[in-house]
Amino acid sequence: MSERWTPEDLAIYQARRKPPKYRNVKTEVDGIKFDSKKEAARYQELKTLEKAGEINGLTLQPKYELKVNGEKICYYIGDFGYIENGSVVIEDVKGVRTHAYRIKFKLMRAIYGITIRET
Repeated sequence: MSERWTPEDLAIYQARRKPPKYRNVKTEVDGIKFDSKKEAARYQELKTLEKAGEINGLTLQPKYELKVNGEKICYYIGDFGYIENGSVVIEDVKGVRTHAYRIKFKLMRAIYGITIRET
């Protein structure tokens, strides 16, 4: 048996919901859901740069395993990856630099020699 909400119940429920922790607004572009408007806007900029030939191989959410002394510590998942002037660029659209992000930023540089580009 399914329960139906009245419009009043739905309005009360929506008013009580907590806003996202970092106040981001999920946004969809080209059928892809992004965690924030800022990330979606950056995706559109990168698509334009790729069409212009300034970057190539644009990927979403490149994933890197972070190992120290052969032991897996965690994964780093960037927002975007691409090739620019023959070099790999990993980009993260940042609003808040969390403690975990700062550690992963340093591990990426130490393990892979990649400095994450923050936008």
